[in-house]
Amino acid sequence: MAHADIQALNEKVKKESRIIAKLREQIHRNIIGQEYLIDRLFVGLLADGHVLLEGVPGLAKTLSVSTLANAIQASFKRVQFTPDLLPADLIGTQIYNPKDASFSVKKGPIFANIILADEVNRAPAKVQSALLEAMQERQVTIGEETIKLPELFLVLATQNPIEQEGTYPLPEAQVDRFMLKLKIVYPNKKEEQEILNRMAKVKRKLDVESVITPEDIIRMRDLVDQVYIDEKLSAYIVDLVMATREPEAYKLDTKSYIEYGASPRATIYLTLAAKAYAFLQGRGYVTPQDIKSIGLDVLRHRVIITYEAEADDITPEDIINKVFDTVVVP
Repeated sequence: MAHADIQALNEKVKKESRIIAKLREQIHRNIIGQEYLIDRLFVGLLADGHVLLEGVPGLAKTLSVSTLANAIQASFKRVQFTPDLLPADLIGTQIYNPKDASFSVKKGPIFANIILADEVNRAPAKVQSALLEAMQERQVTIGEETIKLPELFLVLATQNPIEQEGTYPLPEAQVDRFMLKLKIVYPNKKEEQEILNRMAKVKRKLDVESVITPEDIIRMRDLVDQVYIDEKLSAYIVDLVMATREPEAYKLDTKSYIEYGASPRATIYLTLAAKAYAFLQGRGYVTPQDIKSIGLDVLRHRVIITYEAEADDITPEDIINKVFDTVVVP
């Protein structure tokens, strides 16, 4: 891409990213701090990728998602996943009409633009498989009828890492469908003080204005697709993913710790997420730092570690950080 084209793209990106600034302003009416979480939710929104949020209770995961949805003029549904949830509770069902002996479809909450799947790991396999079709194929099958989901369709799922009683491990195939997996941490002392001042009231007013439409998001996604990524950076992304599969080829001593490396979906998602992250920085081109900034969130749930790694207290994050430290940046 010519320098003049990149300059023109930069101007377009800066103009459109003002809408994101308005969106951020609305979210901060309810959410204090959590910039990492908010940025990654924006990346998922702009790159059309589902997001899995993991963190202990009380870190504003659910509030962040519902605030984001309220700031967009889009339909939003929250589904509380429980062990007795049925696929029909999520996708809908067929209802028999005795008058004319016909069936009609009653749509479930999955047909909204933004779905909050709260405590997603509490639902059994049948529900997970129904969600999997919606996430991957952007369609739902009810009986013999297949129905397309809206063009703007995003699943934002939460899970609690500490209370494992009554939970079902998410299938690897489903975890791989999430573009990003976020580890949400506690706020710092200053943020905690502000949370206390703002939220420690019996009557709390959480008001958010809708400042963006689904059409705005789809237009920005078209621009994200145009964000320039150099061939050397594309090769760097491929090297990062290949290093999780063939570590010895990249002089890494992690082979005994990796059961399975990242799938080709990781290469695609890392490229899209890096483009969206560059857009959020107001740039029309990707830098190596964009890839490094978003890389851990794209890869952490795609590297499956061995029992030996668990015994040595090695986490997927440790392996991915080592990959980023070792693979040569162009």
